[in-house]
Amino acid sequence: MKLGFEDAHTPYTSGSQSARAWTERWVRSQVYCPNCGSDSVSAFPNNSPVADFFCASCSEEYELKSQKSSFGTKVLDGAFRTKCDRLAASNNPSLLLLNYDRKQLSVVNLLVVPKHFFIREIIEERKPLKATARRAGWIGSYILLNQVPASGKIFIVRDGQPQSKESVLAQWKKTLFLRNEGLEARGWLIEVMKCVEAIGRREFDIDDVYGYEGHLSRLYPGNQNVRPKIRQQLQYLRDRGYLDFVSRGRYRLRSQV
Repeated sequence: MKLGFEDAHTPYTSGSQSARAWTERWVRSQVYCPNCGSDSVSAFPNNSPVADFFCASCSEEYELKSQKSSFGTKVLDGAFRTKCDRLAASNNPSLLLLNYDRKQLSVVNLLVVPKHFFIREIIEERKPLKATARRAGWIGSYILLNQVPASGKIFIVRDGQPQSKESVLAQWKKTLFLRNEGLEARGWLIEVMKCVEAIGRREFDIDDVYGYEGHLSRLYPGNQNVRPKIRQQLQYLRDRGYLDFVSRGRYRLRSQV
């Protein structure tokens, strides 16, 4: 994988337009599909509602966000209602986040958030544009990147170093079981996954997860049986190979690679 933008000349005088042209061209020429491993992805026509790229082999779709600085806790995205309507759709796109070095004209980081980590809780509604704006009343959205568990942020390039394709495909495959669940069920599973990661140890006791009972109760106030729900989610994650059962009430988080 070459990280440099081979042709840095564009017809644009705007730096942001030039960067978009560079990064989109680079994705088309260098990025493989992390879902199926196909050697390349193709571009949608300009101004497609949500997605920018698709894989001709498996039909996975991708939305690209690129910028010079590292991505923070929130990622600016498109229309809020469109994003929410697409959450349960089979063609809801996965998200590619690309950081580039403007001076070196090269890619620094590229990570992908698989679409099965997109639930309503990670989409934040922005305030409507003011009446004086060209698109007055339009409501955009943020993607709350800090609400995605670490297993849902897969680096293809990290700190200027391409990651092995085998590792990327394995990490992607590890959480594909989430696609078999509806939005609400996925929400519970993802929240418990985040609790497990927050413990900070690969091996943990169920009581460690019970420590997040109050947090989960606030997220799901209609559920009056949070501890049984936690046990159910841990058993499901064990059955899907995300966790290993060590002994009664004790689990181990499997390696992410």
